[in-house]
Amino acid sequence: MSLPRNPRILVSNDDGIHATGLAVLIDIANVLSDDVWVFAPEQDQSGVARSLTLTEPLRIREVNERHYAVSGTPADCVQLGAGHIIPKYGKAPDLVLSGVNNGQNLGEHVTVSGTIAAAFQGMQLGIPSLALSLARFSEKPKWQTPRQHAPEIIEKLLAKGWPSDVVINLNFPDRAPDDIAGIEVTSQGIRDQDNLFTEERMDLRGRKYYWYGFDDVLSNPPEGTDLRAIYDGRISITPLHLSVTHEDAIRSLGQVFQWKKS
Repeated sequence: MSLPRNPRILVSNDDGIHATGLAVLIDIANVLSDDVWVFAPEQDQSGVARSLTLTEPLRIREVNERHYAVSGTPADCVQLGAGHIIPKYGKAPDLVLSGVNNGQNLGEHVTVSGTIAAAFQGMQLGIPSLALSLARFSEKPKWQTPRQHAPEIIEKLLAKGWPSDVVINLNFPDRAPDDIAGIEVTSQGIRDQDNLFTEERMDLRGRKYYWYGFDDVLSNPPEGTDLRAIYDGRISITPLHLSVTHEDAIRSLGQVFQWKKS
């Protein structure tokens, strides 16, 4: 994977334009390049996955030079920035960085993550893309951990390269920079229990409403997975791709439904 010496980088996220993690990622991008552009949601868009805004117009607000807030989703931000606006200024981005998410994106949750969705949108535009997330099991996020470790990891990943249909999912554990137990290339894990819960509340007019959240109950994942690496204090690097076809099921079901060309 060959990038120019001073790559043009698009930075986005799903926590919104005012998120601390976005400021951290801008710092990381500035270590890698001085050609950094920001397109991030105007509001928090956590959990929207790869939603695109199709039924209403998108609006952008210029925060400062090369720094824009978008009225849509993370995927909207990358599509609008990388696919339309940035190319007007000479060329499309060479790299998309999404995050740093305030909370881990591991296991089955990668399918709902707006952070990862932004990276996938960049990948679909033919741009090498990474999603960065910081695990948070304690009260105060340890932002210095990705700030210190991410630039070197990203440089090594880019030097090695990865397939064009792959997004790199990079998760940092809830540890101080000097307490990291290592770096591991992992597979996507699956939790052995659902940690999404629903809280029922009452508004001031006596009407019920509901709020989703995640509890802090940890699963017991096997070695080699993103979940286990983060639980054990290691940085997790997981290559993800969009194909969700179950190959064994194809072969099994194919024995029942055999199509023959007439």
